[in-house]
Amino acid sequence: MAIKVKLTKSFAGASGEMLDTIRGLGLKKFGEERILKDTPAIRGMWFKVKHLVTLETVNGEAPAPKRRKPRKIALRDRARAHQAKQQ
Repeated sequence: MAIKVKLTKSFAGASGEMLDTIRGLGLKKFGEERILKDTPAIRGMWFKVKHLVTLETVNGEAPAPKRRKPRKIALRDRARAHQAKQQ
């Protein structure tokens, strides 16, 4: 089971703690939505900022977060691919 969290009100003037919670939920812009696992930790974060976000229960599982390579490694791989392409 998963939940959909949407930032529905502006967080201008919110405390730093609330801003950290909103960022922890993965929300950056007004109107942005995220599908997250339904865990007690996520529910607690939602409760903290429930006046700024809406919560909706969704059937199915939350998508697994994509892992990104560190920046240095990604640049190195691109440079190697470019060199191989030139030869």
